Amino acid sequence: MTGTPPGNPPLRVGLVGYGLAGSVFHAPLIAATEGLALDTVVTSNPERQQQARAEFPEVRLAATPDELFDRAGELDLVVVASPNKTHVPLATRALEAGLPVVVDKPVAGTAAEACALAALAEEHGLLLSVFQNRRWDNDFLTLRELLAEDALGEVWRFESRFERWRPKPKGGWRESGDPAEIGGLLYDLGSHVVDQALVLFGPVTQVYAESVVRRAGAEADDDTFLALTHANGVRSHLYVSSTAAQLGPRFRVLGSKAGYVKHGLDPQEAALREGKRPGPGWGEEAESLWGRVGSGESPLTGGGQVTATVAGDYPAYYAAVAKALREGGPNPVTALEAAAALDVLEAARRSARDGAVVSL
Repeated sequence: MTGTPPGNPPLRVGLVGYGLAGSVFHAPLIAATEGLALDTVVTSNPERQQQARAEFPEVRLAATPDELFDRAGELDLVVVASPNKTHVPLATRALEAGLPVVVDKPVAGTAAEACALAALAEEHGLLLSVFQNRRWDNDFLTLRELLAEDALGEVWRFESRFERWRPKPKGGWRESGDPAEIGGLLYDLGSHVVDQALVLFGPVTQVYAESVVRRAGAEADDDTFLALTHANGVRSHLYVSSTAAQLGPRFRVLGSKAGYVKHGLDPQEAALREGKRPGPGWGEEAESLWGRVGSGESPLTGGGQVTATVAGDYPAYYAAVAKALREGGPNPVTALEAAAALDVLEAARRSARDGAVVSL
């Protein structure tokens, strides 16, 4: 991570939202990044206010975004980690107040909205970045290394699963059937797996999707499959589900030389939920969870070579944001990249509704 230049105070960050995204991901990662300081947390929930103050005694609290924007001149960056439907209006207000913005995924409900935000940021000469943290998952970083080394040859098929077993809905806006909430797994976990597929294998020309509401009482999709055809010929099969009684491999990547199979989720989210913070050994996983590279036999019966998993590195995202603001370094995830993923998600929604392949 980059340090704060001598004589320069840290950049002051206002965080809007202190639910799962704000408290588990953004606040700890901001606080762990040299050159950034968590200045203000916006939440109207008294319990969450108490939690924020307990975890970050120096933090200032605001009950509403209005309170935050009233003193925009005291901040250097706004992070929007509130419910999905608020992402566009809050990011717009931040940019119009002259503040760079980080927005949790999905940045918007449509690609058009994401592009409009990108244009507004460019007009004001401000950073607009999207928190696609799973570009820094351990398995994804490992796969990128394998592809760079040509360990798999020409990739033919990419299978990616983000599956859970939650047979009873938890409720809340993420499972709401109201389109305005931008809920459901297609936009929640789908934002991750589609973004990863685009980063790895480039633009998509065709999208086919199946999206189902399986659980009693659920309103939004909880079991969704996407089949993407990339312009370079790679086929991506992406699964997101809350109803998977048996979890499949996180990645199964098949190439002309070999395949890579990796089970289990990156450990960083679990560590953050447990209150652990970035430091020595961060993002490392047990050797027993490493994936295998090989051909001709299942990894579950000993086929292939055990391949060390690269340590996951969520802190790298905010380190890159700090460097972009301090030194003009590259934006780690642009809104236009997020818009490309939203194009695919919108096509998937149309495909699932109409039972047809959608061309992009």
